[in-house]
Amino acid sequence: MALCLGQVFSKDKTFRPRKRFEPGTQRFELYKKAQASLKSGLDLRKVVQLPEGENINDWIAVHVVDFFNRINLIYGTVSEFCTERSCPIMSGGLRYEYRWQDGNLYKKPTKLPALKYMNLMMDWIETLINNEDIFPTRVGVPFPKNFQQVCKKILSRLFRVFVHVYIHHFDSICSMGAEAHINTCYKHYYYFITEFSLIEHSELEPLKAMTERICN
Repeated sequence: MALCLGQVFSKDKTFRPRKRFEPGTQRFELYKKAQASLKSGLDLRKVVQLPEGENINDWIAVHVVDFFNRINLIYGTVSEFCTERSCPIMSGGLRYEYRWQDGNLYKKPTKLPALKYMNLMMDWIETLINNEDIFPTRVGVPFPKNFQQVCKKILSRLFRVFVHVYIHHFDSICSMGAEAHINTCYKHYYYFITEFSLIEHSELEPLKAMTERICN
């Protein structure tokens, strides 16, 4: 899938610069192991399982960064169609609306155009990923006690990108011939979050029908 996504989606339209793992680190080795499993044709349900002897927080960290990269690539490709005029609010159809709150500039949930929401969300995730106190990269430095809670929040917000793209921009995805590739990316994401219970089931409701179609 990694190669297919790169071939189908426009690399120069990545919404944010790709985050990379430092060669020679345990995280980099885990990333290579995960990528090798993806390309091997194994069942994605098995690919997401924690390798024997590995630390679960390292495994989650690798996947959070990888999903950030992949979802950036997907949204970056359709972002030209996601304007303030076409998408004046960040939503998933008429039933679901997402408002931005970060406790800093936006202390209360605020209605925003989808593109503005995406910019703020990706900035927020990138800041967390680059924070050594949350995503430590040095050998021997432990993860913080709230690490998995932070990752749950990141993954929950990344899910909203899938919601918006599937519901509002799927025609554009199909016109690129990329439906199968985004479906595979979503399946990988879905199996991972359910394997480790990283998102409340109720939050997945906007894509329930899509999930049943492509994941079950």
